[in-house]
Amino acid sequence: MKVLIMAAGVGSRISRHLQGQPKCCVDLKGKPLIRHTFEKLNNKGITDIAIVTGYQEKYIHQALEGCSYTRYFNPFFRVANSISSAWFARDFLSSDDDIMIMNGDVFIEDSVLDIILSETRSPVMISDSSRIEDADYRFKWQDDKLLKYGKELTPAETTGEYVGIGVLKADDIYPFRQRVIDAVTNEDYTCWWEDVIYRTVEEGVDIHINDINGHFWAEVDYIEDYERIKAFVNS
Repeated sequence: MKVLIMAAGVGSRISRHLQGQPKCCVDLKGKPLIRHTFEKLNNKGITDIAIVTGYQEKYIHQALEGCSYTRYFNPFFRVANSISSAWFARDFLSSDDDIMIMNGDVFIEDSVLDIILSETRSPVMISDSSRIEDADYRFKWQDDKLLKYGKELTPAETTGEYVGIGVLKADDIYPFRQRVIDAVTNEDYTCWWEDVIYRTVEEGVDIHINDINGHFWAEVDYIEDYERIKAFVNS
């Protein structure tokens, strides 16, 4: 498996707490989050890693000094959503190996990575059914298949929260790459990389859900998320 990490965004909801650094560089026991992620991946034998940078990328490269990775730069990080990052990394999406795509500000415990590596379905979106009331991006699923998605779903419609990680098996990578290219060609710059997967639900494609309820994860959107991660790491 190879891994593509999206780390170009500004992170406006928490930026005032970050002293001008990207979210993926928050400190966890003296080590940036993104370096924790790289070390977890390397420890599982994953070395083919690419990262798309943008906002204050110098901090990311400093955090990853000595690490091996492919670097892509998205100069449009302030005016386009992550579909543009996927477009800049499109060459990385042209292999016959399985791929995990994750947002750079996501922290996961080791057991979550083990779950992802054992996944046999595709495409799969990692989710957590324990987070409904406080969910940010919401999913509704049944029989592990995605039915509805979006921030506007009510708690009653919500089965769980999207974690910020997706998995594509080799056969699904080229179609995903083509949908990314089509979105940018059609100037759909407000699209997120995940959206080109979600939209296939309307085409009858099964988007699978892997529920990691009971395993720790957090995405650094708010200062409270960062505090949760620190508490977990320090424990």
